[in-house]
Amino acid sequence: MAKKKKVDQIRELYNLSNNWTRSQWQYINQKGYEFAHDEQLSHEEKSALQNQGMPTFTINRILPVVEMLNFYATANSPRWQAIGVDGSDSDVAAVFSDLSDYIWNLSDGSALYSNAINDAITKSIGYVLVTVDTDKDNGMGEVILRQPEPFDIYVDPKCRDMMFKDASYILIRKVLPKSHIVKLFPQYKRKINAASSIEGDDSYSERSISDKEQKLFLRDDSTAEDMGVDSSGEHESTLELFELYEKIKISYVNVFYRIPPDKEQLKAIQQQVQVRMKEMAAEMEVQLMEQNKQMQQAVQEGKMIPERYELEMKKAQDMMQNQLQAAEQEYMSKLQAEASRIENNVITEKEYKILIKDKSFQDSIVDVVQFYGTRIQQTISAGDKLLSEVVYPENVVDYPLIPFHYKWTGTPFPVSAVAPLVGKQREINKSHQIMVHNASLGSSLRWLYEEGSIDPDQWEQYSSSPGALLSVRPGHEKPTPIMPAPLSNAFFSIVQQGKADMEYLAGIYSSMQGDTQQQHETFRGMLALDEYGTRRIKQWMKHSIEPALRQLGKVIMQISQSVYTANKRFRIIQPSAIQEEREQELNIPIYNDMGQAIGKSMDYSSAKFDVRIVAGSTLPVNRWAYLAELKELLQFGVIDDIAVLAETDVRNKEQIAKRKSLYAKLQGQLGQLQESLEDKDGTIETLERQLVQAGIKGKVMQAEMEITKKKEEVKGDLKDSYRSTEAKQKVLQNVISNEVDSTRKDLSRELQFAKKELQSNNKNK
Repeated sequence: MAKKKKVDQIRELYNLSNNWTRSQWQYINQKGYEFAHDEQLSHEEKSALQNQGMPTFTINRILPVVEMLNFYATANSPRWQAIGVDGSDSDVAAVFSDLSDYIWNLSDGSALYSNAINDAITKSIGYVLVTVDTDKDNGMGEVILRQPEPFDIYVDPKCRDMMFKDASYILIRKVLPKSHIVKLFPQYKRKINAASSIEGDDSYSERSISDKEQKLFLRDDSTAEDMGVDSSGEHESTLELFELYEKIKISYVNVFYRIPPDKEQLKAIQQQVQVRMKEMAAEMEVQLMEQNKQMQQAVQEGKMIPERYELEMKKAQDMMQNQLQAAEQEYMSKLQAEASRIENNVITEKEYKILIKDKSFQDSIVDVVQFYGTRIQQTISAGDKLLSEVVYPENVVDYPLIPFHYKWTGTPFPVSAVAPLVGKQREINKSHQIMVHNASLGSSLRWLYEEGSIDPDQWEQYSSSPGALLSVRPGHEKPTPIMPAPLSNAFFSIVQQGKADMEYLAGIYSSMQGDTQQQHETFRGMLALDEYGTRRIKQWMKHSIEPALRQLGKVIMQISQSVYTANKRFRIIQPSAIQEEREQELNIPIYNDMGQAIGKSMDYSSAKFDVRIVAGSTLPVNRWAYLAELKELLQFGVIDDIAVLAETDVRNKEQIAKRKSLYAKLQGQLGQLQESLEDKDGTIETLERQLVQAGIKGKVMQAEMEITKKKEEVKGDLKDSYRSTEAKQKVLQNVISNEVDSTRKDLSRELQFAKKELQSNNKNK
């Protein structure tokens, strides 16, 4: 019964959303979409032109506008950055950019994003759906992106938030064959096959629109039912498939509870209490002894009888024992309270009602705070059967559907870029058709003739042939050509003005599309023209597309944190980087010595960080201007040549970077070797000078010692020959003098030789 009620509720929400305002919005934007894709003439218009002999061609001026707007918005893939809430999450937050690129590439994000922007330009809004493919990665699941059809999505009409955050529901409706739905949800095959179509009251307000207009945008359910063909070749019945996303309120309880100390802490507390009690007992024993002494003295002096003495002593002992016990309990409780910690945990009210039945849990509770949290619930139904009803994890608080508006109106019905151009496109088409028709009439004349004067078949066949001889029956007036009226110059002006008006309305000018006649002569002038010409586009990107991309990054973060909870390794491909491929790893398990998992590093699921879009990351970059800017930064020394190489399209740049890095490393090593050699050369020179000086000093000292020795020997000889003759004394003195002179000359020569050798070494260096 509840399931049937839910299916009926989904139907009611669909009828509520499918109102007159939405039908008008869908009709206008469907018309714009058709004009952009060169479906600019209805069947009735083509028939009328053909009956009048007029051409039915169109000159599509809208498609180039769509293509240029799409190019500016999708020239590059978006880049997200994550900032950790605290320091411990910074490393995990840094990996989010790589993870978002991984999800983007896994989902073929470039093509998907381009289609969503194309929908925003032509249909006023495009969508990206963040979902989970549970079958990927061997059942571990992968976060992927999808691009649903905008006209299949129905949003709460009362929504006023640009990202639909305040919408109470978002509904996706598709009409599909049963076999297709079974392929989407094979686990519900039995329910799908047993489901029957609901004959709903499709009393849309657009019924009042003419049948001609309805054919342009309304889905014919009877035709849709003939879409499917089963294996036998017969037509297969179809079902309405609804995916309902709604925000629900769930009651939560924030429980604050006390965690008592563990066994080790209790053991330490008991030891502290014992030490403290021993100190107190010792102090009280001293007091008791003093009291005992005073009462004994009182008994001796007759001031107290012995019976009173015994009674008072017993009371004092009992009191001391009671005080010790009370102090022990008080001190124990105090230390346990200090060792205990207060923690809180958020659980659902349902979980709280189960846990509160436990007495130990009751005793540990300090405080309880009840509140309501927002959760996203997904409900899927096919026909009259409810297939599934799933509540998203707690951290997912935003809708997985992200809208990309062209021009937000404050409602779920924005304005497209194409809608204002439809009238001008009709004007240009009509002007061209008239001019071509007029030129055709000028080259193929019409004739006014008297009945019976000519052979009509002959004139019809040969009247436009060069050099033809056409007969006229005698007695009749010859035929008179009917010349077309001269075409007014206003038609040519209308075409040119219409082209200029379309450029003005769209903000896409001829120079932006490569029109050389509109290009500026100088490079700086071209850059300035590009800057001024793209301001409207940049404003659209800043206020419409980048907020949507920022919301997309947030939703990817929320859903990926609930999916990637186990150890995961993924590869990132970056074609523009030096290192085109690299691997990242999340939720890396940490094991103890026993091989048991005790935690994990790079814990992605529990990390807290904020996500933002890199402003202007999707806009096109003027390669020449960018490279010129990099060249200037290189000259100023702000960046190195490797950074410049990474931004170029040079082939094999990774190998080039490796070679340059190796060359720079070798150069550094060579410089260090040169410095080391210079240091060693200086040390050698110092040592050589020291050795030379030490050698000279040694030789001088040795010579002086020899002179002194010889003097002493001579003095000894003189003492021995004291009584010799004077002649002998003079001879001996001459010998001594010659010896001294010879020694001094030898020393002088050695000194000169040492100086020359030192000078020669310095010159060679």
